[in-house]
Amino acid sequence: MVKTSTRGIALSTAAGLGAGSIFYLPENSQQKVQHAYAATQRTGRVLTTLATCINDYRKSLKLFTENEEDWSSIIKACHKRCAERTLKAMEKNGSIFIKLGQHLSSMNYLLPVEWTTTFIPLQDHCPVSCYQSIEDMFIKDTGVPIAEHFETFDKEPIGAASLAQVHMATLKDSGEKVAVKVQHPALEEWVPLDLALTRFTFSTLKKFFPEYDLEWLSDEMELSLPQELDFAMEGKFAMQTKRYFEAVHDSPLVVPDVKWGLKRILVMEYISGHRTDDLEYLDNSGIDRDEVSASLARVFNEMIFGDTPLHCDPHGGNIAIRKNERSRKHNFDIILYDHGLYRDIPKQLRRDYAKLWLAVIDADESRMRQYSKRVAGITDDQFPLFASAITGRDYMSATKSVVSTRSAEEKEVISGAMGEGMLQELVQLLGKVPRIILLILKTNDLTRSLDENLHTREGPVRNFMILARYCSKTVFQERLEIIRRKGNLLLPVNLCRIIGAWTAYMRVELKLSLYEWYISFRRFARLAPITSI
Repeated sequence: MVKTSTRGIALSTAAGLGAGSIFYLPENSQQKVQHAYAATQRTGRVLTTLATCINDYRKSLKLFTENEEDWSSIIKACHKRCAERTLKAMEKNGSIFIKLGQHLSSMNYLLPVEWTTTFIPLQDHCPVSCYQSIEDMFIKDTGVPIAEHFETFDKEPIGAASLAQVHMATLKDSGEKVAVKVQHPALEEWVPLDLALTRFTFSTLKKFFPEYDLEWLSDEMELSLPQELDFAMEGKFAMQTKRYFEAVHDSPLVVPDVKWGLKRILVMEYISGHRTDDLEYLDNSGIDRDEVSASLARVFNEMIFGDTPLHCDPHGGNIAIRKNERSRKHNFDIILYDHGLYRDIPKQLRRDYAKLWLAVIDADESRMRQYSKRVAGITDDQFPLFASAITGRDYMSATKSVVSTRSAEEKEVISGAMGEGMLQELVQLLGKVPRIILLILKTNDLTRSLDENLHTREGPVRNFMILARYCSKTVFQERLEIIRRKGNLLLPVNLCRIIGAWTAYMRVELKLSLYEWYISFRRFARLAPITSI
C-alpha cells in the first residue's frame, strides 16, 4: 500500500507540476511543449526518488531488532541507498539542486554521515554554461553582444559555482582587467519549478516522518535564493561593505570594486588571491596564520556587532589571501568575494547576542539561559542543545570553559550524542529558532571551520578574546544610549553613570589588551601556547 500510494503521489504531482510550469516561461508554442516535457522529466526524477526513499525507510524501520549492531547496519545501508538515489537525481536536474546538495553535504551536525559523504562530490560538481548561452544572455539583458562591452572576453570561465561562473575580460574604454560574474542562463527557466519541488519534498517528508521537520531549509532557500540571484543587489551589498570597512582603522579586508551590474551580470575589479587553507602559500610568503585568523575574527565580529549587514556565506571559496607589503599593520589582505547573501541583524538582537556570548565566555550558565531565551526563545529543556549548537562544543565544555581547543575525544562525544537521539531534537530546535539566528549559526560554523583549517598555534583563545572585546563594546554602547535617554548628560547623576560605564568597559578592554599582548609575546618567544583563559 505504501509503495502504491507514494508512487501515485509522485506520478500525479509530476504531471501537475510539469504541466503547470508551462506558465513560467517560454512564449512560443513549440518552446512551451519542450519546456513542459523537460519539466515533467525533472519533476518525475525528484518525486520518484522521494517516493522510493520514503518506501525504503518505512520498510527498513519495520526491520527493527534489539541487536544494536544489526540495527545500525540496516539503517546505515538504508541511508546510503537513499543518499545515492538522491545524488543521481540532483546531478541530472542540476540548477539549484546542486546548491542544495552542497549545503546538505556540510550539515554533518544534522544529517547522517552516509548522506553528507555521498553529497561531497557535489562540492566540485559545478555546471559550466556554454559561451553561446552567455552571449545570448548578454544580448537579451543588455541589448548588445559581449564584444560591445569588452575588448577581450575569455570564453572559458576561471571559476564556476552552482549559480554562476566567472570570466576574465578587459574593459573596452580603459583596458582594465575585470572579472565578469554571469548567472547560469538555465536558472531563469527552472528556479520557480525547482523551488516548488524542494518545498514539496520537505513538506512530504514531514508528513511521513514528522519528527524530522526540515521545512525550515526550504523556507530559508525560498527567502535567500531570490536575493542571491539578483546580481544588481549583490553589487550594492559589495560596495556597501567596501565603504564600511575602508573606514575601519587598519582593516585588511578588500572588496573588489563593482564597475556595473544587472540582475544576471556583475562586472568587478579583478583581484586574485589564495585560499585561506593554502598553508604552503601563507608560510612561504611569511604570512602569520594566527594574524590571518585574528583578522578574520575581527571582520566577522564587526559584521555581527557593528552597523553593517552580515555576510552569511563566508566559506573557503569566497575568501582569499594575498600578500601586501605596503600595509602598515599587516603584510596581507583578506579578499571577500560573493556578496549575494547578506542579512541585517536588529540592534537589540545584536546586544542580547553580545550579552549571551559574554555569559558563555564567563561560563555563567544562569545568564546563558537568560539570554538564550531572549535571543532565540530557548526554553530550559532546549538550552543544553542550543549551547552546543552555538558554541560547537559539547554541553559540559560550553558551560565550563569554551575558550579551549576542541579535542578529538570531544568531537567523538558530540558525534556519539547525535547518534543517540540528539539529532532528532536538533532538527526540531532549528525549525523553531528565528531565521536570522540560523544564519548567524551558519556564519559561526563557517568561520570556525576557516579558523580550524588554518591550524593556528594559538587555537581559539585569541579569537574568543576578540569576540569578548566586541561584545563588551556593544554592551557599553547600549549603556550609554540608556543614559542619554535619562536626560541631560551633564547632570551630575548622568555624569556618574557615564564614568561608571566607561570605567567598567575600560577595565575589560585593558585586561584583554594586556592578555592579547602576553599571548603575542609568548608566540614571539616560541613558548608553548595558552590553551584556555
